Amino acid sequence: MYTDILIIGAGVTGCAIARVLSRYQASIAVIDRGNDIAEGASKANSGIVHAGFDAHPGTLKAKLNVEGAKMYPALCEELCVPYQQPGALVLGFSPEDRKTLEKLVEQGKVNDVPGGRLIEREEVLAMEPNTNPEVVCALYAPTSGLTSPYEMTFALADHAAVNGVQFCLHEEVEDVVRAQDGLWHVTTDKGEHTCNVLVNCAGVGAATIHNMMSDDLLHIIDRRGQYYLMDRMQTLPFHMTMFQCPTVMGKGVLVSPTVHGNLLLGPSAEDSDDELDTSPTAEGLRFVLEKSRLTWPKASVRGTITNFSGIRAHEQKGDFVIGAVKGQKNAYEAVGIESPGLSAAPAIAEMLGGQIAQEMGLEPKAEIVPAIKRPKPFHAMTTQERAEAVAKNPLYGNLVCRCEVVTEAEIREAIRRPVGATTIDGVKRRTRAGMGRCQGGFCSPRVAEILSEELHIPMTEVTKCGGESRLLVGNIHDAMKEGC
Repeated sequence: MYTDILIIGAGVTGCAIARVLSRYQASIAVIDRGNDIAEGASKANSGIVHAGFDAHPGTLKAKLNVEGAKMYPALCEELCVPYQQPGALVLGFSPEDRKTLEKLVEQGKVNDVPGGRLIEREEVLAMEPNTNPEVVCALYAPTSGLTSPYEMTFALADHAAVNGVQFCLHEEVEDVVRAQDGLWHVTTDKGEHTCNVLVNCAGVGAATIHNMMSDDLLHIIDRRGQYYLMDRMQTLPFHMTMFQCPTVMGKGVLVSPTVHGNLLLGPSAEDSDDELDTSPTAEGLRFVLEKSRLTWPKASVRGTITNFSGIRAHEQKGDFVIGAVKGQKNAYEAVGIESPGLSAAPAIAEMLGGQIAQEMGLEPKAEIVPAIKRPKPFHAMTTQERAEAVAKNPLYGNLVCRCEVVTEAEIREAIRRPVGATTIDGVKRRTRAGMGRCQGGFCSPRVAEILSEELHIPMTEVTKCGGESRLLVGNIHDAMKEGC
């Protein structure tokens, strides 16, 4: 298949770049080895839109973090993605921590982060009374925000798709070659893609792709972070995101609300030899809980509804690698997009997408299809709004997920989106059906039935997360015949 532009990687960065490039007259495709978009780091992170005080001045991380964070309120409104700006505190418990926080305040000023200041113990406890009373001081960052990373990625992909971008999922890149015809030939486990312009946004696999194209080698360190997610039926102990002083391994363990009202504890930071190993471990989770208790002494595993982990791509030099691939024509990349990658993604897309459009001489489209305006989630509707929704579409009257109050209408809409759900987990991340206290124990069978109906596949072909993760292997009638 030939396209003018081929993007490898359907995480938040790749989808954001696809959306920017979809404004131009060019054929564009996105490929990803995952069964869905946002299957890598974009589905398993803290969901923090960082203010930008932590990144070292003069780096791409610092510049694009601040620029991207400023774009989030308007972008989330346009794409109908949840966003909140409760602010954050970075806590200090010692004289050494105070020195670190003073440095961060100064870094924030250099990075043009608005409103950051050092506050003392009394003000910390007045703002967040459940904070460990041994706190000495804190950096207050009022512009720190929250979003849903996977919902942002889905929305970016949908907007790109309605403007002509094609998504090719469950395709793993095996080789990348620039042939004598001047075109890039990308071989996957499903065939070959040919393109004029290649864009590498492959997350933890980005260095591997880069090293296929360039002799100027890059090295990614796969860094796993583990989390606790708490039942949102519990009262949130904190309004803001509560950080501890950062270390060389990252921003440290946080205690934070999510945009959906859960409490999140984590992440750990463990270098891994396997970029696909996202299994939580007893040791890693124990570390997260112990560190969380420094912020919140009452932190407990009681109320945990799930644990998860994600892998982030740490480039060994420490900064984002964004731009043209050195020594290659018509090749671009965004490599090492770890935290604050989510915060920076909109700015990365404008920067790299703009560079590609300018250097390739792309012409803007005369008209751009606006982002799809999605209805308010049923759980957030008033009684009157719910009645009106049911009157327009009776499927709103069929409650499928009791924990998160998700209806049949919302699940069918999630499957029918431009880049829609094809698995139970895909439905979960688009609608929150299965995200609640029972973790899909009640609603999964009905979600599977709806997927079967919408995708026109037998129930035995419905999967949890693609591949061989089928829920059913047959039916009772056939099993009884075989037994006889």
